[in-house]
Amino acid sequence: MTVRELDRAKQEAFAGRMVQMLNDGCLALMTSLGHQGGLFDAMADLPPSTSQEIAAATGLTERYVREWLGSMVVGGIVEYEPGARTYRLPAEHAASLTRAAGPDNLAGLMQDFAMMGEVEQRVLEAFRSGGGVPYSAYPRFQELQAEETNRVYDAALVGSIVPVVPGLAERLAAGADAIDIGTGQGHAVNVLARAFPAGRFHGLDISEEGVAAGRAEAAALGLGNATFEVGDCAELTGEYDLVTAFDVIHDLARPTATLAAVASALRPGGVFLMGDIAASSNLEENVGNPFAPALYTFSVFYCMTVSLAQGGEGLGTVWGEQTARRMLAEAGFTQVETHQVEGDVLNVYYAARR
Repeated sequence: MTVRELDRAKQEAFAGRMVQMLNDGCLALMTSLGHQGGLFDAMADLPPSTSQEIAAATGLTERYVREWLGSMVVGGIVEYEPGARTYRLPAEHAASLTRAAGPDNLAGLMQDFAMMGEVEQRVLEAFRSGGGVPYSAYPRFQELQAEETNRVYDAALVGSIVPVVPGLAERLAAGADAIDIGTGQGHAVNVLARAFPAGRFHGLDISEEGVAAGRAEAAALGLGNATFEVGDCAELTGEYDLVTAFDVIHDLARPTATLAAVASALRPGGVFLMGDIAASSNLEENVGNPFAPALYTFSVFYCMTVSLAQGGEGLGTVWGEQTARRMLAEAGFTQVETHQVEGDVLNVYYAARR
């Protein structure tokens, strides 16, 4: 193809998109800094303020705050009044940027970009030689995952997610046995244990640090009905009325064995409540999904590659409902219902029974 054969309008439009991509990538990193530094939280409560006033409110260095504010202004996130040299975070923007926004806070997700940048070269090497990148290469992953999911658990686990299974809340209140596999830092276990004191709630994870965090939180809350254990989900034993797995199955090295173990561990009438990414197994059906580019990126940079590093199946983030239903059926689940929960736009919840 020669230069003269190019569709100039199409070329220029795509070049413009690439410039926007560059700018938005930079803004994602700056948004991560604003989230971690408490800048959005502080500005949401401040009147129009100078960079000195914002720095004083956050305890940060004014010169850095001023440069950060520049990026926020040119990026259309913060408003600026040149005459008074004051900055303002509109309430409509704060609704997606502050911790007070709960599950609607998207600023926290921007921290993932910095984490992915730290392993970029190792991921590139996996492209060339196969294999993957081990879990140990992501020292902040569990912390970031906990921050993101805890907002959903606090806002929706008891009031919206548990009720997708008719009668489950009543069964837990009466005193059921439940286990959360791949529990991470265990916050979901502790939320349920606190809400249903007659129930017995357990957390299982391969991470010793995560299990320690779950135990520490349970102790701080005085929860005698929450216990945690280090172990492989694929080797789950015991009998339970409820097994939960939130945003974890697609990360596992052995998801097929894990689902079979879950099915075997359920008592008669028991239920497996699985939350996982709301996407399709078919690429063409994800084109209109507003989160699809992020989902494929997260898959390459973490979910798929960590599984492959363990010699695993490498499902990845976008394994999709079609694949999930097939794997659940192969594991022995004969009844599977799916539900969407208000306040959680990323996940679909599966209620599966044998």
